[in-house]
Amino acid sequence: MQTMLQQRSGFRAAQPGRQVMKVRAVAAPLKTATSAPSKAPLVSPEVAKDLYYDMVLGREFEEMCAQMYYRGKMFGFVHLYSGQEAVSTGVIRLLRQDDHVVSTYRDHVHALSKGVSAREVMAELFGKKTGCCRGQGGSMHMFSAKHNVLGGYAFIGEGIPVGLGAAFQSKYRRDVLGEETSDSVTCSFFGDGTCNVGQFYESLNMAALYKLPHIFVVENNLWAIGMSHLRATSRTSGDDHPFIYKKGPAFGMPGVLVDGMDVLKVRQVAQEAVERARRGEGPTLIEAETYRFRGHSLADPDELRSKEEKARYQARDPIPQLKKYMLEHGLATEAEIKALEDKVAEVVEDSVKFADESPKPERGQLLENVFADPRGFGISEDGRYRYQQPGFSSGTAVVS
Repeated sequence: MQTMLQQRSGFRAAQPGRQVMKVRAVAAPLKTATSAPSKAPLVSPEVAKDLYYDMVLGREFEEMCAQMYYRGKMFGFVHLYSGQEAVSTGVIRLLRQDDHVVSTYRDHVHALSKGVSAREVMAELFGKKTGCCRGQGGSMHMFSAKHNVLGGYAFIGEGIPVGLGAAFQSKYRRDVLGEETSDSVTCSFFGDGTCNVGQFYESLNMAALYKLPHIFVVENNLWAIGMSHLRATSRTSGDDHPFIYKKGPAFGMPGVLVDGMDVLKVRQVAQEAVERARRGEGPTLIEAETYRFRGHSLADPDELRSKEEKARYQARDPIPQLKKYMLEHGLATEAEIKALEDKVAEVVEDSVKFADESPKPERGQLLENVFADPRGFGISEDGRYRYQQPGFSSGTAVVS
C-alpha cells in the first residue's frame, strides 16, 4: 500500500495540464511546497542548529515521557508527538514571543517549541506544583501566559476558536485602537480528524471574512485515533483522495500542502504564511502530511496500522534528514551536532529530576480559580464569606 503522499503525488503527475499557482493565490488550489535543489543552504548555521536542537528536544522529551508513564509517574492519557517534530519546529520556531499558539491534546512539544521550559512541562505531566499549570492541567492542557501558549484541548476543534479570538484581538488593536505595532499572529494546530467538525469550518469562514492574522496548521498524520483519514473524509472535487488544504481556497484563503516530514519545507511554507498574516493579508491553511511513530496514546496497542506503513515513515524520520542536510551543506560538524544532542540529554534528565523532586499542589488549589470573585463560595453560618474562614485556602476548613 502506498503512502498518502505517494498516492497524491502520483495523482498530480497524471494531470499535466493542472495549473500551478503561488501561495498568495486565494481562488484556486495551490502547489505543494518543495525545496528546490540548491547548492546554497536554505538556512543559516545558527537557524539549522536551532531547528535540530528543537526537534531532538521534542523527540527525547517524548521518549522520556513514555518511560515515566510506564513507571507510574504520570496518570491519565498521554499522547506523544514522536515523528511529527518537523511541523512544530518548522512553524513555531519562526514565531515571536508575542505570537500565540493553540494546541491539541498532543501538546507537549508545541509548548517546548514556543519556549516553555522542559522543567515546567515535565512537572506539569507529573502533576506537580511547579508545572506550567501548577499541576492542574496535565498532559492534555499545557498553558503558559508568559509564552502565549493558549492551551491544549482534549476535545478536538475546541482550541481553534480560541486561536481565532487571539488573532482577532491583534487585528482589533491595530485597526480599531490604532496600535500600529500590533502585528502578532496566531497558529492553531490540529489533526486531520478535526477537519470534519463544525468549529473548523466556522473558523475558516470568520478568519477569511475579517482577514485575521491566523494560520491553520493541519497535522495530517493519516489516522484519527484508529480511523484512517482515507476512510473518514470524503474526496475533494475532481480528486481520488481527500485534500484538506483545498478547503482553504473554498473560503477565500490560500491552501498549501507540504511534506510534514521535512522541517525545511515546513519552515518555508510557514514563513510565507506568517509574513502574509503580518502584512494584514489574512489567514492561510497549511496541510502538513506527517506521521506519528507511536500509537494514538500510550494506552494504544497500535495494532491497526500496518508494519509496512510504519516502516516507510520511519525511514523518512525528519531528524536524521536534517542532520544529513546540515553535514552536506557545512552548517554544522559532527562534533557540533553531538554537542547539541548531549545538551538535550542533560535538559531532559534535569527536567525529570526537577519534576520528581517538586512538591505536590496543596489541597487549597482546588478552591482557587473556581470563581473570579472568591466571595462566590458563599456566606458561612457566622456571617463571613466562606473564603475568610481559617484554613479555607489550605483546604482544611469545615465547609457545611
